[in-house]
Amino acid sequence: MTQTEPKDTTERIEVAGLQVAKVLHDFLANEVLPTVGVNADEFWNGFAEIVKEFTPRNKELLARRDELQAQLDEHFKANPGQPDPAEHEAFLREIGYLVDTPEEGEIRTRGIDDEIATTAGPQLVVPILNARFALNAANARWGSLYDALYGTNAISEEDGAEKGKGYNPVRGKKVIAWGRDFLDKAVPLDGASHAYVDRYSITDGYLAAHVGDREYRLQDKAAYRGFSGFLEDPSSILLRNNGLHIEIQIDPTTPVGKDDAAGIKDIVLEAAISTIMDFEDSVAAVDGEDKTLGYRNWYGLNTGELKEEVAKGDRVITRTLNRDRNFIGRNGTDIRLHGRSLLFVRNVGHLMQNPAILVEGEEIFEGLMDAVVTTVCAIPGLDVRNQLRNSRTGSIYIVKPKQHGPDEVAFTNDLFARVEDLLGLPRYTLKVGVMDEERRTSVNLDACIMNVADRLAFINTGFLDRTGDEIHTSMQAGAMVRKADMQKAPWKQSYEDSNVDAGLARGLSGKSQIG
Repeated sequence: MTQTEPKDTTERIEVAGLQVAKVLHDFLANEVLPTVGVNADEFWNGFAEIVKEFTPRNKELLARRDELQAQLDEHFKANPGQPDPAEHEAFLREIGYLVDTPEEGEIRTRGIDDEIATTAGPQLVVPILNARFALNAANARWGSLYDALYGTNAISEEDGAEKGKGYNPVRGKKVIAWGRDFLDKAVPLDGASHAYVDRYSITDGYLAAHVGDREYRLQDKAAYRGFSGFLEDPSSILLRNNGLHIEIQIDPTTPVGKDDAAGIKDIVLEAAISTIMDFEDSVAAVDGEDKTLGYRNWYGLNTGELKEEVAKGDRVITRTLNRDRNFIGRNGTDIRLHGRSLLFVRNVGHLMQNPAILVEGEEIFEGLMDAVVTTVCAIPGLDVRNQLRNSRTGSIYIVKPKQHGPDEVAFTNDLFARVEDLLGLPRYTLKVGVMDEERRTSVNLDACIMNVADRLAFINTGFLDRTGDEIHTSMQAGAMVRKADMQKAPWKQSYEDSNVDAGLARGLSGKSQIG
């Protein structure tokens, strides 16, 4: 019995030699291109030129992967077991697997948002095909400490503190006590505890905590950043610890606030400062409909118009993006803090192809499609008139995974430059996050970094993929150590250390992120 290729039943639009799934074509032609001010004919012709120019080179890079792996397989078959380090290094250099380390030099990246360059904090990864997940992740920049404590086992249910269906004041008092202890550790007062404060006010540009008729200041006065409401009766107080903000919200009329001596209704923490919206590992986008769904969600995140209705019992809640948070600073100036995670978008790697667009019946490389489409969809996120814009520095952040070595990273650099030209974006608008998750990238990380020295946003380890590539690369050498032992293997221990060392040596500190 012979198998036949499934017939392509996708409705397509022929444009500039590309056979584009109609759903994708119409989304771009009718929704995106008019909004961003890009001429449709110029877009499709330029897109087709990029596909024509970069497809042969993409294929060559994949063939080089196969060639090197074949040479490694033959070498290990002839020389099984643990290799001599010096001899193995010489062999890797001989076949071109290992390249010379570039001369001393640092990255030249400019226009990186603080969430990447200078602020350390949590980063989420979320599947782009699920609008609700994407909105939740984008809004996770700020989160209620009280909600997190009340709804989890961080607070014991003993002594009448059960969660229950409604608000339990006994549990609420435990939450309040935990919150006060947190404030004492993160932003302590000089001479008193937040647990005994019965009122907060702003005096002479600083936070004043009142315990009876006595007034106390923060040990670190610089931890106070601003407030909202009135000086003598603030509705919120903005503090900062280790670069991340803490907002004390005050409202004694709420169920929580009325049980609090100072009327605090919540403590809100700055949490997920960045999020990767993922077109790769966490999704399966196999055709034009899937890709369009992801692109439309990404576009909505950048325009600020993405919405999702969520059923909560007998109610329907509409999820939208959070707005920025505004405060009055110490000297009376306005403070505006980003209300959402700074968003990256993870494209697929160089290997994948996708039937959303064909050229003469052949699927184009999905990475080429992602580079063009995720970029054009991200343009609204740069618009200074957009109150919900993503970047305040004019950058679009694209994570590029599963790249094997410096030549593939250089390919990405050149591709991004061509996309910038197509869309009329300034050079190096597109920033790249290089995933250090393939063996040939790890051992040549310095060269990879310098091949994107003007657009590098981060280098990031990926232990699962890196482990898989280690096994795949060396499989013909013999049996691998067991999984538990591999976690303690010398290469695994040095992997992250080398990543950090290379990043620091190449000047990423204060400019880009090391993850």
